[in-house]
Amino acid sequence: MARVAKTDCTNVVQPDWDQLLTGIVQLDEQLHIRYMNAAAETMLDGSRKRLLGTPLFSLFSYSSLEPEVLRQALRDQQSVSDSDVTWIFHDGQRVTVEFVAQPLTRKSDTGQVLVELRQVDQIRRINQENSQQQQLQAAHSIVRGLAHEIKNPLGGLRGAAQLLAGELEDKQLHDYTDLIISQADRLRNLVDRMLGSHELPERTATNVHEVIERVIAVAQLSAPSNISFRRDYDPSLPELTMAADGIEQALLNVVMNASEAIADDAAQTGGEVIVRTRVLHQQTLYGQRYRRCAVIEVQDNGPGVPAQLKDTLFYPMVSGRAGGTGLGLAITQNVVHQHAGKIEVLSEPHCTRFLLYLPYIETRYSNGATHVTK
Repeated sequence: MARVAKTDCTNVVQPDWDQLLTGIVQLDEQLHIRYMNAAAETMLDGSRKRLLGTPLFSLFSYSSLEPEVLRQALRDQQSVSDSDVTWIFHDGQRVTVEFVAQPLTRKSDTGQVLVELRQVDQIRRINQENSQQQQLQAAHSIVRGLAHEIKNPLGGLRGAAQLLAGELEDKQLHDYTDLIISQADRLRNLVDRMLGSHELPERTATNVHEVIERVIAVAQLSAPSNISFRRDYDPSLPELTMAADGIEQALLNVVMNASEAIADDAAQTGGEVIVRTRVLHQQTLYGQRYRRCAVIEVQDNGPGVPAQLKDTLFYPMVSGRAGGTGLGLAITQNVVHQHAGKIEVLSEPHCTRFLLYLPYIETRYSNGATHVTK
């Protein structure tokens, strides 16, 4: 049987690494950058002239990969790899990479490690969009079945409140029965929407920030006093053609979830919910390209989404809280999808971000052609 000689790849003549799509970074034993190719410049958002000599991990405000893992690999002369490394830069930009680190064996490179990086954000995003579509289909089936079960008792509840109001002599108590009736009507409208067409009511051009202000006003009423709400609005955000009530409900679900997550965190002494708006250009959602897209972001500094819930977060009846119904995010996802948008979740401890992408449908275009959707 023929024997295959082992080849030390570090002794092979170095190729033109700038031609590779894979990022290549060479680090010394202090994990300072000694070389990087063009692809690595793009991934690390900086030129090699500026970054040479810089500690690699100083570029990030958060890294799911600990520096000690690389130091241990150098000490043991063992390679290390990770298919899901998350880096967040100091400006908030986030990248996800596949990571392979191999200690160099040439005498001239003793104590150095070669790192290969392959960015996987786009692939993960496409997979996440496909998963969301499947979750939405499952949610529709479950929620429609649940709606049938609650509609009849809901009508009985409303009727009983009306009868009780007729028997009450104290007119001040009518405030309570009126509240029961109004909330029953709101829930009935929600159930009717679940059971009927998935089309939203008529859409009108609406100031997104006015909707957000109403949401924050409601959330502040029930939030603990140690939670603050901060706005970070883009004043240039154009009006968005939407069903304002639906988007208001969707945002309220997300904001309430954020404040409740902070309140449930026993270690949290000062909570903050940030609502941010931005405009993105040339955005692709579910394979459709849009010229402009409004992004509404809800960020909180709570404990983060539990790992066991990340893949099923938008399924109905799935909740991380003992008293939760698990319907809020399912409804939110449905409303966002009805606006041809998507919802994205990025979560680490003390930084969870829900991003709602809502395209400007009137500027949607396919195959390079611009047209107006009626």
